[in-house]
Amino acid sequence: MQTVEFKARSGRVLTVAVAVLCGIGLATAALDDPAAALRYAPALVLPAALVWLLLGRPAVVVSDGGVDLRNVVRTVHLPWTAIERVDTKYALTLETAYGTYAAWAAPAPGRASTLGAGPQDLAHLPESTYIGGGARPGDLITSASGQAAAHVRRRWEELHEAGHLDDPRLERGRPQVTWHLLPAATVLGLAALAVIAPRL
Repeated sequence: MQTVEFKARSGRVLTVAVAVLCGIGLATAALDDPAAALRYAPALVLPAALVWLLLGRPAVVVSDGGVDLRNVVRTVHLPWTAIERVDTKYALTLETAYGTYAAWAAPAPGRASTLGAGPQDLAHLPESTYIGGGARPGDLITSASGQAAAHVRRRWEELHEAGHLDDPRLERGRPQVTWHLLPAATVLGLAALAVIAPRL
């Protein structure tokens, strides 16, 4: 099966927009006063780095091995054998044998986003979407949570139907977690430089 990565479209758009604005600001400052631009460069780059860390980098990665929830400072790998339920009340949330984990990259839509939705946006979704009282606004296929949830549910159901999850066994006592301290440290370093550099 193909590995698929989901990111909130709004996060990608905002990341690019802020990066472009920061680049324009840096270029303008460099043309006016190169020395001052160098001192203020960390402050000009900081917004783009912060938006990338919070909105551009997080993702939901669905693969043969399971689902990776890449959040701001850590990635949690959840194997298919651990997943018990998929929810979208506030964000894509996986209830597992290890506990409950939410995806920063797949938030449920706000009230304004759901006003224009029609029945077609909740049609033809995986069967497990409708269990327990019907679909939520977070299941709308036009939303970040809905797109990621539909793909996770579809793969999960295929594995169930094929019999691969009839006797689920966990290889680990807890999920595999990878910490991403370098991106966070980079943003903190830029913040510190943004305060210090103008005084030099």
